[in-house]
Amino acid sequence: MTLIKSISGIRGTIGGAVGDNLTPIDAVKFAAAYGTWVKQQRSKDHYKVVVGRDARISGEMIQSLVMNTLVGMGIHVVDLGLSTTPTVEVAVPLEHADGGIILTASHNPKEWNALKLLNSKGEFLDAEEGAKILDFAAADTVQFSDVDSLGEITVNDAYIDIHIDEVLDLPLVNAKAIQAAKFKVVVDGVNSTGGIAIPLLLDRLGVEAIKLYCEPNGQFPHNPEPLKEHLTDLSEAVKNERADFGIVVDPDVDRLAFMDEHGEMFGEEYTLVACADYVLSKTPGNTVSNMSSTRALKDVTEKHGGIYEASAVGEVNVVSLMKKNNVVIGGEGNGGIIYPELHYGRDALVGVALFLSLLAEKKISVSELKQTYPQYYMGKKKIALTPELDVDAVLKAIETKYATENISTIDGVKIDFPSNWVHLRKSNTEPIIRIYTEASTQADADALADRFIAELSDIAGI
Repeated sequence: MTLIKSISGIRGTIGGAVGDNLTPIDAVKFAAAYGTWVKQQRSKDHYKVVVGRDARISGEMIQSLVMNTLVGMGIHVVDLGLSTTPTVEVAVPLEHADGGIILTASHNPKEWNALKLLNSKGEFLDAEEGAKILDFAAADTVQFSDVDSLGEITVNDAYIDIHIDEVLDLPLVNAKAIQAAKFKVVVDGVNSTGGIAIPLLLDRLGVEAIKLYCEPNGQFPHNPEPLKEHLTDLSEAVKNERADFGIVVDPDVDRLAFMDEHGEMFGEEYTLVACADYVLSKTPGNTVSNMSSTRALKDVTEKHGGIYEASAVGEVNVVSLMKKNNVVIGGEGNGGIIYPELHYGRDALVGVALFLSLLAEKKISVSELKQTYPQYYMGKKKIALTPELDVDAVLKAIETKYATENISTIDGVKIDFPSNWVHLRKSNTEPIIRIYTEASTQADADALADRFIAELSDIAGI
C-alpha cells in the first residue's frame, strides 16, 4: 500500500487504485478535508490558501486538482507555481492567508507526490490539527459552495524572489563579506526548484554558481535524498571546476548539504552545526534539534554559553520545543536549518546565506571549517520484528536494563553514554525498530548499533 495518510499530510505514488495510491480522487478528497478544516478555524467572509509545488512530473496535475477543489469550496487560492517548501511557508503570513499547501514528496523518488499542510502562520500542523483533517477525510461530508460563491485563483510567481529578499534582509547575513570573498560553488538542484532558488540567491550574493542538474523538469538525475552515495557527479564537478565547495538540496529545498573543496561531504549533520556556530557567535542563546541528530550541536551550543535540548523526531516537535525554549536557531540533523528570525520551518536558502557568511568572515576553506568542530560519526540501522511482537515491551526492557544511564523516553529510547549514544525508535508503519548511533569513529558507531541489534534480538527471542 503506497498511500500514507498521517497527521502531517498525505503522500503516495501516482496512479493505481483509489485509496491505495495518490490518485486524483485521493488528492481531491484530502484537499477538501483541508479546506473544511480551514473554514472551521474561524468564521469569515473570505478564505485564502497559498499553494506551491516542487518540479515533480505529477506536480502540475496534482496542483490543479487541489486548487480547484479549494475554489469549489469558496476558498481563494494564491498560486505560486514552481516553488519551495520554505517559500510557501514564508508566503502564507505575508499573504495574510489562512493556510498553505506544498505539493512535494520531499526526498522521495519521482513516482511519489504529497500534500504538506500549513496553518495560518506558515507552519506545519500539529498532531491535533492533523487528526481533525484525517477525520474530515474519513467522514466524507464536505460542503461545496454554490456558483456565486466560488473562490478565485491568483497567480503570483514572485515569491522565490520575495523569499530571497527576506533572507538578504536578515541582520546576520553578511552580504558585503560574501561578495568580497568571490566564492565559486557548484549547485546540484536535482532538477527541481532548488535549481531555480539557490542560483538566484547566489547571484544576489555575488557568488559564481556552476549549475548541475538545475533544470526544473522533475527528472531526478539520481536518488534525490542528499546523501554521499548519491552525489558522485557533484563531487567530480567540484574538483573539476576547482570550486570552493558544492551545495546540494532535496527537491523541495528544505534540506541542505555541503561538499568541501576536495569533493568530500561536509556532512549533512554538520550543516546545522556550522550555521548554529555562526548565529550563536553573534546572538548567544539556546538551540534545539531532534534526538537523532549529532551531539556536536550540543558541544557548539555550550561553547557559546547556551543550553541545548533534544526534541522528539519530526519538524513540528522541533519547532514546538524551539518556541518553548526561545531558541535562536534549531533544526534537524538531516540538513534542516530552522532560523526563527525569518520563520519556523526548515529552509535551505537561509542555511546557504548563513553558511556563506560564516565562511566569508572566517576566511577558511570548508575542509578547514569542518576540522574546527567535534568529529562524530553516525550509524543508522534497523531490525525487523515479527508483526505480532510487542515492540513497546521490547523497548521497555531496554529502558529497564539501562535505567542507571542517562535515558530519554520522549521518542522511543535514547541512551546517552559518556562517549557515544544510541537511539531506538519503532516505525509507525512496519514492525521494525530503527537504531541510530553516534560515536567518535565510524567503526565504534557501527559496533554500538550491532551491539543493540544483538540485545534487541535476544530480548525479542529472534
